[in-house]
Amino acid sequence: MRAKPRWIDPLLPLSVAILQVMMTQWAQWNQADRVPVDLLGNALLVAGPLTLAVRRRHPVLTLTVTLAVTFAFIVRGHAYGPIFFSPVIALYSSVVLGHRRAAWTASAVAYVFFVVYTTWLAPVPSPGLWHTVAIAAVMGVILALGEFVRARRERLAEHGRVEREEARRQASEERLTMAQELHDVLAHNISLIHVQASTALHLIDDHPEQARTALTTIKQASKDVLTEMRSVLNVLRDGAPRSPTAGLGRLEELIERSGLPVTSQIGGEVRALPPGVDRAGYRIVQEALTNVTRHAPGATVALLLEYGTHELLIQVTDSGGGTPGESLGSGNGVPGMRERATALGGSLTAEHHGQGFRVQARLPIPEETE
Repeated sequence: MRAKPRWIDPLLPLSVAILQVMMTQWAQWNQADRVPVDLLGNALLVAGPLTLAVRRRHPVLTLTVTLAVTFAFIVRGHAYGPIFFSPVIALYSSVVLGHRRAAWTASAVAYVFFVVYTTWLAPVPSPGLWHTVAIAAVMGVILALGEFVRARRERLAEHGRVEREEARRQASEERLTMAQELHDVLAHNISLIHVQASTALHLIDDHPEQARTALTTIKQASKDVLTEMRSVLNVLRDGAPRSPTAGLGRLEELIERSGLPVTSQIGGEVRALPPGVDRAGYRIVQEALTNVTRHAPGATVALLLEYGTHELLIQVTDSGGGTPGESLGSGNGVPGMRERATALGGSLTAEHHGQGFRVQARLPIPEETE
């Protein structure tokens, strides 16, 4: 909500004081039956407006003082009119700032005072019923305007609060997504580095050329993981833009880095996917290959991508070669893949398949992407 200009605070009391003093001189020319303003009357004309300077910090006190000054001015017999400027502003401010009970109570007191004074205490006969109704109408308008402005400010403040909460929620979800992606990247590349390092150590004496290939893979994997870590950490630190997120278009690169014998098959009409589906599909394949590297080294892998009308089928099947059942044990691999799929409204199963293991995910494709 936009703040009020602070220069209004000292300017308003001064302006109202000048208006009340000057316009009261004009008002008494038209009210010959009223008492001319003397030194004390002018002091009362100035006292009310000066109290408006603290109306934001002490709205109830300001309303009380301005009404008391107004009552004293009227009882002394001075002219009606400009003296009402300061209590009207104080009444409006009290409602807007949330002191509704005090404002409505003060309005009732002021109304009773004016009715009693004009009916029994004024030196001239009462103006009649229309005057009493007019006083009530004016007070009603002031209170209604204050209530409207107060309610509008509260709605704007609530709208702003909801927007800030939503922004924080989205930021938290984005950070959680980035943390999950960083976990997947680290798990995949570190597993790959571990396997290739073991291979290099085993082959370095008898087959140095094959060891060189393994070391090259280690170099590339470590470079990839460092790049991804810098990218995510930059976002978390500075909100800097990330490099393009991995997607299914980079599967060949992923398969090549894994070092696994993978045969891939793609069915259906290959097309662009929503970023969430594209990223989730890539990460599921990545985690599935990581599990094969960890738990079934030496196994062959069959990868199937089937682009259906309304869903994408991802199937990663290995031939075994270790203890693939460990994939269902402790760890975040399978649960993480399942969370990615269910977050998009899809499903994922991970189970034994013959001597090996199969991960199968179904990710829905929204109609607008067809």
